[in-house]
Amino acid sequence: MTSLFAQEIRLSKRHEEIVSQRLKLLQQMKSKFGEQNKDKASQIQAAEAALKRNLSLVKDIEAAEESLQTRLHLLAPPEVVSLETLYWASVEDYLPKWEQFLLGRAPHPIGVETQNEAENTIGNKAQ
Repeated sequence: MTSLFAQEIRLSKRHEEIVSQRLKLLQQMKSKFGEQNKDKASQIQAAEAALKRNLSLVKDIEAAEESLQTRLHLLAPPEVVSLETLYWASVEDYLPKWEQFLLGRAPHPIGVETQNEAENTIGNKAQ
């Protein structure tokens, strides 16, 4: 009987130790999750602020670009506007060939047209 009583006391103490350790771990987890939630909240807040700032910058840039385009077209003769349009069309045509090179992901494109071929292409588009 005494050995059962002693064993019961030992098990009871061990149970208290386990419950105490569990409580400590739960408190640690709670504080860690609280810190992580604070970090996430501050990251979300910073990301939202950056998004607002970026949207504002994009709007400002677009407004400036529109203002410059309006002024440019008011001052530029039709020949210049035509050349500008052809230039940007040419850039859009050649961009896929050069994009990977310009991003540093591929070597210089080998099959690029010579200057005469490019002039012929631009001349054909102008006609």
